[in-house]
Amino acid sequence: MTRTLGIVLCLCVAALFAQSSAPQNAFSPDQMQYGPPPPFVAPGATVAVIEGNPMASSGDYTIRLKMPDGYKIAPHWHPKRENVTVISGNFKVGMGDKFDESKMMTFAAGSFAFLDPEMHHYAMASGPVVVQVHGMSPLQFSYVNPADDPSKK
Repeated sequence: MTRTLGIVLCLCVAALFAQSSAPQNAFSPDQMQYGPPPPFVAPGATVAVIEGNPMASSGDYTIRLKMPDGYKIAPHWHPKRENVTVISGNFKVGMGDKFDESKMMTFAAGSFAFLDPEMHHYAMASGPVVVQVHGMSPLQFSYVNPADDPSKK
């Protein structure tokens, strides 16, 4: 009886330690709060900031971008490296200065890509898509054709 009580007590203490050591910087998908994208991204997508502040002058950031089927991001580039992981759906990406769907590659869920600074690229959701983007702040978009910048419209 004493041995059983000791085992139960040890299990209770272990459970308490497991709960108290759970990371406070971890999120399940249902805890991520999505909102409208920043003005330099076309309306229709939603964004969740998971870590950091993408608009800060420095530091790491991680965001998730949810896009509906057919959502397009015009040719652009970033002054800092961009790291992209496809969480769900099929994300189409092309390289260059002109949006050309015939030259795009499709990346399925689980795919990862990094784009070096100033690499000109464009993207499109094929079905509903969620991507995770991480990098160094500030996150900046430079559209190849300034008329494509939604913040200027």
